[in-house]
Amino acid sequence: MPALVNYRGDDELHTGGSLCSKDSARLLCVYGPPCKRQRISDSYILFFEQEKKPSIEILPDEILYEIFRRLPNGQARSASACVSNRWLTVLSNVRASEMVHGSSDDVEMVQENDGFLTRCLDGKKATDCRLQSVAVGTSSRGGLGKLSVRGSNKVTKLGFTAIARGCPSLKVLSLWNVPSIGDESLIEISKECHSLEKVDISHCHSISNKGIAAIAENCPNLTSLTIESCKNIGNESLQAVARYCPNLQSISVKDCPNVGDQGVATLLSSLSSVLKKVKLQSLNITDFSLAVIGHYGKSITSLVLTGLQIASQKGFWAMGNAKGLQSLTSLTVVSCYGITDLSLEAIGNGCGFLKQMLIKKCCFVSDKGLVSFTEAAKSLECLQLEECNRISQQGILGALKSNLKSLTIVKCMGIKDLVHETPELTQCASLRSLTVKDCIGFGNTNLAIFGTLCPQLQNVELSGLCGITDTGLYPLLENCQAGLVKVNISNCVNLTDKVVVDLAKIHGGTLKVLNLEGGRRITDESLVAIADNCVLLNDLDVSKCCITDNGLSCLSEGVQIDLQILSVSGCSKVTNKSVPFLKKLGQTLVGLNIQQCNLISSGSVDSLVESLWRCDILY
Repeated sequence: MPALVNYRGDDELHTGGSLCSKDSARLLCVYGPPCKRQRISDSYILFFEQEKKPSIEILPDEILYEIFRRLPNGQARSASACVSNRWLTVLSNVRASEMVHGSSDDVEMVQENDGFLTRCLDGKKATDCRLQSVAVGTSSRGGLGKLSVRGSNKVTKLGFTAIARGCPSLKVLSLWNVPSIGDESLIEISKECHSLEKVDISHCHSISNKGIAAIAENCPNLTSLTIESCKNIGNESLQAVARYCPNLQSISVKDCPNVGDQGVATLLSSLSSVLKKVKLQSLNITDFSLAVIGHYGKSITSLVLTGLQIASQKGFWAMGNAKGLQSLTSLTVVSCYGITDLSLEAIGNGCGFLKQMLIKKCCFVSDKGLVSFTEAAKSLECLQLEECNRISQQGILGALKSNLKSLTIVKCMGIKDLVHETPELTQCASLRSLTVKDCIGFGNTNLAIFGTLCPQLQNVELSGLCGITDTGLYPLLENCQAGLVKVNISNCVNLTDKVVVDLAKIHGGTLKVLNLEGGRRITDESLVAIADNCVLLNDLDVSKCCITDNGLSCLSEGVQIDLQILSVSGCSKVTNKSVPFLKKLGQTLVGLNIQQCNLISSGSVDSLVESLWRCDILY
């Protein structure tokens, strides 16, 4: 091109000047008639352009396939895939086993999460082209181990065929809300990826029993299967899993209307010796399935039963009385009408090694059933009750007679302060953790009883309790002999600085985590006490409290040696004057929350971000 631009026409045909000059027409008229150049035909130009086209592009895909599978290394394959979509498609169809590796092959084993390569494609990023690129790019790095595709309708069989052929070492596959994926994609995966160990399929309505059966039949190493909200998956899928997956240890089935007793019973009876974790939620199963669980679940350690509306008291009673759940250590029951006092006692008697129990939204459980259960379950350590409104303080006090280590009570509206004298009760010296949240009837009387009966508490969470005051909390603080380590009294609007000062003085030597969020009557006085006494404190939350710059100034001069997390979110009286104090505290901080502190300017925030470069700051 430079030669053409600088060409002046000084040859035997054009003499005396440039043909591109302004006077070229006049010069041609003076020195002689213009010489005509030979006209080139259009067909010749077209032929010339065709000759310029790279010859490899006219090769059929079959030839490109043979060329690409002989590329020397992963870098060459990745570079070739970037040339065009056609090359990427051809490369992605080359199986790893079909590669002709020479001496220069540079397969590099790269480990990420869980010891293998992981890729997660969400939303618009999840396309066939991206899956093809992943298949080509990871083949030279030891192969893809974990793939997650979420929220996309642009992925088709083409992309999963590429993954299947390029990533035969795939171990974990997770699909969530991918409506365009059907049985064909799972069949392609099952043909090539025989090392699959974990499959999670949720909200994929195009997948049916055929796809799950293909996975089960061709992936014998499958150890974990999760199926959620897939309307076309039914009993046939679970039967195929029971038949072909002898190593399955975990199964979770949720909101699949076509799954019933036949599938659940077959699965549990066939895999009774290996199945350890079972979760069944919102299924049309009856008492028969529960009886099968109780009889064949000898290896189950964790069982979750949620929203089983058809199952009755008889089924849960049979599950407990079958006495087959001898390995069960954790049981969760949510929104099951069949859980009553009678069935709960049977479960306690039948599960001799049960350590953790969660009962939520079971409206037929009362004090009698709770006490009977805790007496029968001799190994019980952790008890969590949520929205069980027939349980009162009498039931809770009866449960404390056992060897509980942790007790959690959430939104149990039947728990209220007793108006009559409480009989003499035995101390629960084993209880280490107490959580009471959003129980509107829970007041000072209840709190004082816990303080008297539980002297070894170390973790206390009292959240959203408007009925407790400083007077009620002080006996608990005074009686805790072991020393409190974690205290959460967030959104208890009637607590004041006095109780925080007492807490800091009594337990400052052991306290590590303190949450005072929403304490409208918590001021700088509390921060002064914390600064003077809490040596080991590493997590402090004073969000939405009435603290000021002076309080943060005192805190920055405090005795705490390892404060790592500090939240002052929503503290309207904290201003730019606090920035130097926050910078001083930032010498040990790894997390700082100053959101909704409107009196801290953007310039001050930028200064904090620049100074505390090691700290994760929310603003």
